[in-house]
Amino acid sequence: MSELTRSITRQWLDVAYGTQSTSQKLDIYLPENGEGPFPVIMHIHGGAFMFGDKADDQLRPMLTGLARGYAVISINYRLSGEALFPAQIYDVKAAIRWIKMNAASYQLDASRIALWGGSAGGHLSALAGTSAHDEELDDPHRERMTVTSEVQAVVDWFGPTNFLTMDELFVHSAVRPHQVHHAADSPESRLLGSPIAEVPELVQAANPETYISERTPPFLIQHGTHDPLIPTMQSVVFAEKLRAVIGSDKVSLELLEGAGHGGEAFETTANVNRVLNFIDQYLRTE
Repeated sequence: MSELTRSITRQWLDVAYGTQSTSQKLDIYLPENGEGPFPVIMHIHGGAFMFGDKADDQLRPMLTGLARGYAVISINYRLSGEALFPAQIYDVKAAIRWIKMNAASYQLDASRIALWGGSAGGHLSALAGTSAHDEELDDPHRERMTVTSEVQAVVDWFGPTNFLTMDELFVHSAVRPHQVHHAADSPESRLLGSPIAEVPELVQAANPETYISERTPPFLIQHGTHDPLIPTMQSVVFAEKLRAVIGSDKVSLELLEGAGHGGEAFETTANVNRVLNFIDQYLRTE
């Protein structure tokens, strides 16, 4: 149990949502009061697809949802050192399905789920949101095959989209990048198992833009204007493509002036409340 969650009285830790890996575990936190069923904020951690954990400090802003009556579920998934793409999105979808199938046992509302993640977690949140109805990214060996991985809202904090355009977008940006994404050892190349330029079909499969449809849920996208890892224009382009299909009223793009790759600007009380207000729009029925 981490210091971050020690004071939460109603919690279940390291619950297995899959059987393929010990990484396929999630933690469940419920509000102090009430019997539910509680709408769900599902957190997907970042870490360049290589590191990070469901109980690290990235979870802090999501836990504020408990005070608003949300259950908060944080998941681990197979990292790129253990398994290559698409294992990560398979795991995210398996966790969503597990939540739906086990909702009654944990006082959860299976019909009201929002995804929220930053960086790699933002990417996986976006990818799960757009591809819920596309079998191309469904594990052919999945359990609970009749249950969809559809969710009602997505919060994407500075997640990458099209891996192949990141270096080019930085060339036309005033921000000096901290890494070369086309490099053979970049996080994206490690995720796909080859330098990204050599596997354009995998890059397309990993791009949330590929799966945008009229069934895509509402999105809130936030990105720092001085992000040195993921070019801000990736989120701008993604938002434009979402708006073209699901409508401007369902897509909110907010560029945090001067902010980098995460950090304090995203976790201020005002900004976290902004995110929760967005989630309220789509998960609150009363």
